Amino acid sequence: MKTIQWFPGHMTKAMRMMEEHLSLVDGIVFVLDARCPAASFNAKLKKMANNKPVLYVMNKGDLADERADNLMKIVTESGANAVKINAVNAGSKRDITGAIEKLVAEKRARALEKGYNKVFRFMVAGVPNTGKSTLINLLAGSKRAETGDKAGVTRGKQWIRCGGFELLDTPGTMPPAFENQYLATHLAYVGSVNDDILDMDDIALALLKELGEKYPKRLLERYGVEGGMPLDMLETVCKKRGFLLRGGEFDYERGERAVIDDFRKGKLGRITLDTPEDVRGLGF
Repeated sequence: MKTIQWFPGHMTKAMRMMEEHLSLVDGIVFVLDARCPAASFNAKLKKMANNKPVLYVMNKGDLADERADNLMKIVTESGANAVKINAVNAGSKRDITGAIEKLVAEKRARALEKGYNKVFRFMVAGVPNTGKSTLINLLAGSKRAETGDKAGVTRGKQWIRCGGFELLDTPGTMPPAFENQYLATHLAYVGSVNDDILDMDDIALALLKELGEKYPKRLLERYGVEGGMPLDMLETVCKKRGFLLRGGEFDYERGERAVIDDFRKGKLGRITLDTPEDVRGLGF
């Protein structure tokens, strides 16, 4: 498989901007994808936070299965603050608000003792397409931040008032280099890496292989796939969906796109890609 690397120039500028604004905030909200929290953990952002309190928000919990709860437990047992939510569900607003409030509870109490109600500021950061802007819109109660279903929608900073907080929406930022290509493929599966720089043939086949190992029943139910090599699986998908070219040849491109889209939209069911071994030792 082609090595995955994606760190365009606007991300360099975004990192500088975030470092410049760090002194203005009281804490950091790192948004992760619940399906792959280890893959979407950016150690560069964690290092940048320095001694600021950090909350890890495992978003898109509706797309992850119960394995994600075990991963979050590993994160919290390491001493980190974490919460799993679904930012498109209004019911998650109370969970995330309570988790953020907990980070500054002592500071707020001291401020109230002195007679003033301080508005605390948080920087919202993470890799692309984890739902940072959707989270902010949930807290704001309206569409205040620009959102999209592909990597790289937010390009500039946005300060947004959300009740008793002010949140700084920042562009999605990748690590300058992916040291772990296995985790990098997980980011490619969920749409955090720009599809235009990927070899989608490799990504689709790798996804089929991993799902065949971890969730074979889902492939059987959706496509009638019963194991085999990844290319055999893809051909079964093409037959099941009728993705055929003239002469009866398989339309691999349509089959690949169908598998990737079905996964991203949750049509293959709730799936968690990362394992406990992936999460442990990352430094949450």
